[in-house]
Amino acid sequence: MTRLTVDDVYQHSYGVCFKTGPPGVVGAETEWLVVDPRRPGAHVSLDRLRDLMDAAGPPPAGSLITYEPGGQLELSSAPQPGLAALYDALSLDLAFARKALGDLALAGHGVDPVRAPFMQTRDQRYLCMSTYFETHSKEGGLPMMCGTASVQVCVDIGADSADAVRRWRLAHALGPILVAAFANSPLRAGRRTGLKSTRQAIWNALDPGRTTAPAGADPAEAWARYALDANVMMRRTPDGGWVADPGTTFREWVATGEPTAEDLDYHLSTLFPPVRPRGWYELRMIDALPEPYWPVPVAVVTALLDDPVASRLAEEAAEPVAGRWRQAAGDALADRELARAARACFEAARAALPRLDAERLLPLVDDYYSRYIERGRCPADDLTLTLATAPVEEDLSWNH
Repeated sequence: MTRLTVDDVYQHSYGVCFKTGPPGVVGAETEWLVVDPRRPGAHVSLDRLRDLMDAAGPPPAGSLITYEPGGQLELSSAPQPGLAALYDALSLDLAFARKALGDLALAGHGVDPVRAPFMQTRDQRYLCMSTYFETHSKEGGLPMMCGTASVQVCVDIGADSADAVRRWRLAHALGPILVAAFANSPLRAGRRTGLKSTRQAIWNALDPGRTTAPAGADPAEAWARYALDANVMMRRTPDGGWVADPGTTFREWVATGEPTAEDLDYHLSTLFPPVRPRGWYELRMIDALPEPYWPVPVAVVTALLDDPVASRLAEEAAEPVAGRWRQAAGDALADRELARAARACFEAARAALPRLDAERLLPLVDDYYSRYIERGRCPADDLTLTLATAPVEEDLSWNH
């Protein structure tokens, strides 16, 4: 089996992670908390969830069903040729999943507002991940792994290397705006946190070497360097088992001549920056949303990145707030600068949707805009009002 070199890692970044081509394909991954409305404070058994979904068979539009370690259900769409096709396909598969779950419900929250995180799986990947984060983060990995959910938007890398750089920079600059506009996690385990997006703060408190954005003018070079310098979270043992936190960076492991291309692929899957390059850009900073709003961030992100006019307007709007991650998580659109930028981005996206043959998404985007963005609000504000008497915990700290 061929052993990796540092040059191999760089070639993989340029040739696979940042593979370019004409934009036009879009995908989405929707994570959901699964609840029993009759017992909202109880965890739904992961075994029960799997049995129900297995009995229903595969989703009709080809979405991949996976399970997070706390029992969250994830539906990842197949790549689709445009927003309208994605909306139709994932809507169909979500309806299929809801029918399969019967009396159980899919709840859209960035963080479980009622239940404390509880590890349900015995999968070695997640057990090793939990062990790793116990050492490398303030709160450990349990709150993130078992108590959070998101909408992840997947868009093409770009037409060529210059376009890839432009889209990479814009995706990161939009990050705080997306956190603020879709913030939906002001509570966890029955307590107010003092934040609008507690999920973002939980991610911020994790190991910065694998959760912050890579730095550098050339994103492919920066990603290769980021991957090499990140700690290895877990590695296989000769007997087929796993060892957590072996105490080495991937660069140091490569120097031993041991890791393979398969090891690199697995290592990359344990890196969680806000925008992850996987042959497409996976935007990971958006809280899960209540029905019917999960398509809104998908539509907005795709319009701002794929439509040339919307992209230029978004670049102008995002530039002044590109570093306001803390304010986005804490205040969301109560922050005037973020509110101004969000309005400009939504207006640009709304104008772009007909040009992308996605007019059918306009009513939903307009509804979200008038309910939240135009008024400087986000879904977290609804939940905070509903549970205004809930006790308050100390704000999560930002350690990097």
